[in-house]
Amino acid sequence: MSVLVFAENFKGLCKKASLEAVFYGNKLASALGQDLHVLTIGEITNLEDLALYGATNIHQISKSSVVDFDSQQFAKAISAQADALEASTVIFAHSAQGKSVAGRVAVRMQAGLVSAVNSIPEISDGFSVGKSLFSGKALAKYQIEGNKRVLTLVGNAVLIEEVSATPNIQDSSIALEESKIKVVKTSTVEGIVPLPEAELVVSAGRGMKGPENWGVIEELADAMGATTACSRPVADADWRPHHEHVGQTGVAIRPNLYIAIGISGAIQHLAGVNNSKVIVVINKDEEAPFFKAADYGIVGDLFDVVPKLTAAYNKVMAN
Repeated sequence: MSVLVFAENFKGLCKKASLEAVFYGNKLASALGQDLHVLTIGEITNLEDLALYGATNIHQISKSSVVDFDSQQFAKAISAQADALEASTVIFAHSAQGKSVAGRVAVRMQAGLVSAVNSIPEISDGFSVGKSLFSGKALAKYQIEGNKRVLTLVGNAVLIEEVSATPNIQDSSIALEESKIKVVKTSTVEGIVPLPEAELVVSAGRGMKGPENWGVIEELADAMGATTACSRPVADADWRPHHEHVGQTGVAIRPNLYIAIGISGAIQHLAGVNNSKVIVVINKDEEAPFFKAADYGIVGDLFDVVPKLTAAYNKVMAN
């Protein structure tokens, strides 16, 4: 038996989410006393990075024509690899790719599926794993019956550490079927860390008063190396692009630090950010609901506070 992790290919590279999934898989494989195997599809240039987090056996379907994602095509290949390796558990990142493939793989394997897990499974009495419910207000434990499981791991749920395994990279014997889907155009955001993977996020809301004032937010984010985000009203007003919208109807994130500036903290917004490790709120309204969820709060005019915060950060980093 073994544990199989699918490492996503993003423009020839494995993303942070895949490194987290590999580390998570390594921990689970050690607990189960099983071997860890990692499967990649398409040419990837940083396969050695997977070994840093425990990937000892890397199987690569390196068909040169694999340039676009097809959930049906990928699910067939991943489930076939899982069968060949007698995998007890298959792990995906809880990403757009992982969410679209995991269910198909679970059906093919006749396995139990739990999505968006955020803890290492407990195996002392069966196999159970935790995940958040009700927008992070509750934690549930799911008991998976049977001897096959499929899991998707939410981003930034585990603190990864280098274990420096020696990788055995080999071509997979699994044949990838021709895709029935033709992708005409793909548009992606370049030059920033995607919000689901960001560890530092600086976000702002209607308190900015208009898009022309966003420079103070970008200056703070640039100084910290953070990704910018916004509340829904800001995106709806076209002050900021919609891919920056975080919340229940936008992107759900789990950064190590979330700085909310000029955001009141409506429950719909909190639902997408309340799994952040540390939340800092800057708002001139001391009765703003967001302060109840904050680890640290600053009551003050953001146009006065944020430039001072940026200057203080730059001063500290310069020393």
